[in-house]
Amino acid sequence: MPPIDTSSLANVPRGLIVSAVTDSAAASRVALVTGASSGIGAATARLLAERGMRVVVNYLRSSEAAEAVVADIRAAGGHAMAIQADVRDAAAVAAMVERVAAVWGGVDVLVGNALTPYAIKPFDDMTWEELGGKLDDEMRAAFVVTKAVLPAMTEQGWGRLIYLSAVLSRQPRPGFITLGTSKAALVQFARFLAQELGPRGITVNVVEPGPVSDTGISHVLNEELRQRQIAATPLGRLARPGDVAEVIAFYASEGNAFITGTTAAVNGGMSMY
Repeated sequence: MPPIDTSSLANVPRGLIVSAVTDSAAASRVALVTGASSGIGAATARLLAERGMRVVVNYLRSSEAAEAVVADIRAAGGHAMAIQADVRDAAAVAAMVERVAAVWGGVDVLVGNALTPYAIKPFDDMTWEELGGKLDDEMRAAFVVTKAVLPAMTEQGWGRLIYLSAVLSRQPRPGFITLGTSKAALVQFARFLAQELGPRGITVNVVEPGPVSDTGISHVLNEELRQRQIAATPLGRLARPGDVAEVIAFYASEGNAFITGTTAAVNGGMSMY
């Protein structure tokens, strides 16, 4: 991205200059949000667009929902496009990134949010295909999409890689060994990337929500468990998709120039216990 000329702002208060520069820089950024047709992904796509980024709404099957997110963004004056791709499929992801590049240029911000299927059951009843399959899906998706967007970030010396984990990666709960184990692997993957990519001007961070209401997997919490989770949360409620999106948007911003290799717990204080 070329430097921003602020010479014409000589008599403008400093705070307004910073805001103008930030808004202008954000407007030139392209964000790819995987699994963005609903829940956290949709909230993130809308928020990044609201803050000036051009947003790619990736989806697997929910074309109507993805197009609705795009329509919302455009109605609010933003820029967005919906692109179908299975994030585990290298050819499909490469085609998606090429399509984005042809219209807007390289991807500046990656939000790895797509959730691949997983089994909910105790270890005694589990097969290796279920555990190993989830591990493979999780890491393959992160690997494939990161590989696809990294060249453009490296070339310009700026990039933001943000991956969605889960509190289960650190706090086990019965039946969730597949999700918790795969997300723990993702967190370590991100830390290694942060170490390797820092010299290129690319930050790598993880957002780790606790239970989130109004998402595609909210149903896994029955009412009794939901109330127990709320009681264990100092802020007295479950997270909403917008709460998580705000943290992602910070990690994606121009202001996040010196934070990398971190994991942000978005759980209302639940992780203190």
